[in-house]
Amino acid sequence: MKAYVFPGQGAQFSGMGKDLYENSPVAREMFDKANEILGFNITSLMFSGTDDDLKQTKVTQPAIFLHSVILAKTLGEKFKPEMVAGHSLGEFSALVAAGAMAFEDGLKLVSARAMAMQKACEKTPSTMAAILGLDDEVVEKACADIDDTVVCANYNSPGQLVISGTVAGIDKAIGKLSALGAKRAIKLPVGGAFHSPLMDPAKVELAAAIDNTKFSKPVCPVYQNVTAKAVTDPEQIKENLKTQLTAPVKWTQTVKNMLADGATSFTEVGPGNVLQGLIKKVSRETPTESA
Repeated sequence: MKAYVFPGQGAQFSGMGKDLYENSPVAREMFDKANEILGFNITSLMFSGTDDDLKQTKVTQPAIFLHSVILAKTLGEKFKPEMVAGHSLGEFSALVAAGAMAFEDGLKLVSARAMAMQKACEKTPSTMAAILGLDDEVVEKACADIDDTVVCANYNSPGQLVISGTVAGIDKAIGKLSALGAKRAIKLPVGGAFHSPLMDPAKVELAAAIDNTKFSKPVCPVYQNVTAKAVTDPEQIKENLKTQLTAPVKWTQTVKNMLADGATSFTEVGPGNVLQGLIKKVSRETPTESA
């Protein structure tokens, strides 16, 4: 079975989507529509913005979503997913590509999510850190023992976990996990504690936007971050999406479940190839490719 996966924040680069815009009338129409919906010229930031321009959450998230969804659209008949999943923000791209949500609605939700997250980030100084070379259980226990908000946020691949929390909490965790033998424990260049309780204010705002969005049954199962399981029921999809902002991204578990359910190859749709690298750490022999 052919699985398609969609990347999240961090995969952006200057020039992303420019070839699609120049070579496909369908892509051009969708990009122009996006500028209209967002009320600013996101295409010029994507095609020729600086790294700093693209790092702003309100730009990053819609930019990656647009690149992924428009790329899937330009594949035309070739795009026949039998299962899909997206990493964090990528879940929104996956849902639109699989027909669970209209393009315009998906873009509005992603924009609302980015704005809400930006606001939550400004409330509490918070950040994230990558922890390499320790078992999940060791990291979970160390975080639980810290008297500050620190949680496991992204289960990316075996031996690669991202933690999320207050700046003080993350500093304590880095010290503790380094002492416990982590190969690396490094702060990430992000301005907030995504997938942690510190995103609660954004969750409330996003839940209202999700409730006002029409969801349909996708053309294939969508493996959602919160449960790592296949979902096709629109109501269940909505509930999982609401929880996603404050819950961990179970990516390792998602890939394992997709393989157990018959995935024979993975195609990454969107900028970069980060997900292919993570999938290879779960299953070296399963073929992966870029769309």
